[in-house]
Amino acid sequence: MDDRAAGSLSLPDDWPAHPDLSLALNRMGSFDWDLDSGLMHMDDPALDVFDLRPDEYDGHPATLAPRVPADEAVRLDGMVAQALKGGRNTYGAYFRRTQRDGSLCWTHTQGFIRRDGTGRPRRIIGIVRDATQELAESTTRRTADDERRRRTSLVEGTTAALAHARTVKDVTEVLKSSRGLADLGATSLVMGLLESGRIHLVADGPEGAFVQGTRYTRTDEPYPMSEVIRTLTPRFIETPEDFAASYPVLWPHISHLGITAAAYMPLIAQARPIGALGLLYGNKAGFTEDERNLLVALGSSIAQSLQRAMLYEQEHDLAEGLQQAMLPRRIPEVPGAQVAVRYRSARLGRDIGGDWYDIIPLPGGRVGAVIGDVQGHDTHAAAVMGQLRIVLRAYAAEGHSPATVMARASVFLHELDTDRFATCTYAEVDLTTGVVQLVRAGHIDPALRGTDGSCGRVSSDGGMPLGLSAEFGQLAYPVNTVDLDPGQTLILYTDGMVELPGTDLDEGMRLLSATVRDGPQDLQKLADRLCEVVDERGGEDDMAVLLLRRAAAHAPHPGGRLQQHVAQNDPEALTSARHMIRAAVRAWGAKGRADEVELAADELITNALMHTDGGAIVTIRVLTGPERRLRVDVEDRSSALPRRRDAGESGVSGRGLMLVDRLADIWGVESRGNGKCVWCEFVIPGHR
Repeated sequence: MDDRAAGSLSLPDDWPAHPDLSLALNRMGSFDWDLDSGLMHMDDPALDVFDLRPDEYDGHPATLAPRVPADEAVRLDGMVAQALKGGRNTYGAYFRRTQRDGSLCWTHTQGFIRRDGTGRPRRIIGIVRDATQELAESTTRRTADDERRRRTSLVEGTTAALAHARTVKDVTEVLKSSRGLADLGATSLVMGLLESGRIHLVADGPEGAFVQGTRYTRTDEPYPMSEVIRTLTPRFIETPEDFAASYPVLWPHISHLGITAAAYMPLIAQARPIGALGLLYGNKAGFTEDERNLLVALGSSIAQSLQRAMLYEQEHDLAEGLQQAMLPRRIPEVPGAQVAVRYRSARLGRDIGGDWYDIIPLPGGRVGAVIGDVQGHDTHAAAVMGQLRIVLRAYAAEGHSPATVMARASVFLHELDTDRFATCTYAEVDLTTGVVQLVRAGHIDPALRGTDGSCGRVSSDGGMPLGLSAEFGQLAYPVNTVDLDPGQTLILYTDGMVELPGTDLDEGMRLLSATVRDGPQDLQKLADRLCEVVDERGGEDDMAVLLLRRAAAHAPHPGGRLQQHVAQNDPEALTSARHMIRAAVRAWGAKGRADEVELAADELITNALMHTDGGAIVTIRVLTGPERRLRVDVEDRSSALPRRRDAGESGVSGRGLMLVDRLADIWGVESRGNGKCVWCEFVIPGHR
């Protein structure tokens, strides 16, 4: 700087400030910037930082402009101005500078602002130093820290993804698709599980990398996975030469893959090996200590997930085996009907429930169809289901009416040593008449598929779930009567079919109807499609479904028989019985005498309900012989025998048996051990 120029200006008496010797020893330069005159003194070390000779600097900050990029100059000016206006006494910044040869370097500056008594800034004294090496080292450390954090995050992310894996296949899919393996630089992986002393290769890649004869290997063979399982120690292969020398049997088969390094880790869970994992690299030389630690941690996480997945699979197989053992081994052929059944197990470990189905052949061309669900999702629910299925089958085979079958099953479950209840639907189908007697115990309404493919819900009255109805003394189950025309399909199912994640029951029913409507005509394929839809929607509950389609042409069975219990003060049961009789008369070729049969049966039922203390059991059946006849039996618990008498003057009562006598071809009364049976018979036209 020109001393004359400086002398002509008013400068502080101690200007320029003399820096401490330690600054120069630490390769720092100093500056003294007088804000009133605008002059900035820079000592020789400071000029060296800016790659300037003393004769190239005239004392004005603008002289430094060629050494400071424009964007950095704007940033520095703004920072200094903000410090001056904001009342601060210090500022500091890192900025880039341009050397004489055009290269960019980093500089650090620290300024101390001196103010007068009024707070007005008068002077800035500070230091400048080269920070290129410092920032390079800091960047290296920061990069290393970032890499360490990235890899730690990789282990955490992979572990989180593995937490949702439920099967060994899920674990391998996570690893193959995991973004983490790509971040590690691995081009492919191999994984084997230890099974009965042999290593089973369960994952390998990329395509074409599989080595013939290595799907199953022994632990004493010269392969890297065998070695790490034997020694329980990771093996890091850092060069192709190392791989070729260490494993001469394997290397010729994989050398074409361009592998430059590999890491094999034993998969250890609960202090014992369960398998091994190998990561293969195509552009890597050696492993740092951090990388080795990371891979060991990753192997430990994978081992824990694999052990959990294998335990889930074992438990699920056990529970599913128990469930399958409790279900019918085979579905019997049903003359006059097609039947399809499916059971879809739950997807989580032992979370398997008590869903079941059953088909029960009954006399007289009838068949019982059962669908049910025991409360709970465990092996106990499956065990209770098995017992309940057996007693329901036994009660139905004994000839009890559908309502009685359900009531007795409820009592059985209530008396069983369990706190579980069950929902159930029992349908007794007469394939000759198409009459279905339906009883529901807290279960979902069935559905009906028409011959045109349409599907709708069958609304029906129901009672309490099995077990609960006995506990609360409500064992009178209403019987609903449904007509099943030739070609129509009755669909019974458990709630796993319609209770899907994120939807309500109505939405589930709409999905069921749409699936059935658009599904295949073939019954077995339709059952498969229903299960597929539940899988596609992510259903996690177990599910059972039973489809029963009445044959399009089924000859009347010579021993056709229907039975209905009619309780006192139960008008719905009386209506159901009339419906049953009407359908039977039509199906058994007695349509010409339908009015007579219905009226006579109605009189017998009404008489039993009015003059006895209990209900009545109505049975209608076909008798064969020289002439084919239709017989109606009405049983009650009264031993008092009825007699025919003329009606009184009022004409209100006394007509019942007289009317039956005139309508039926023959009638009579039979004493029973605990009551009586009043019956009447009609010759079916065309069969005399």
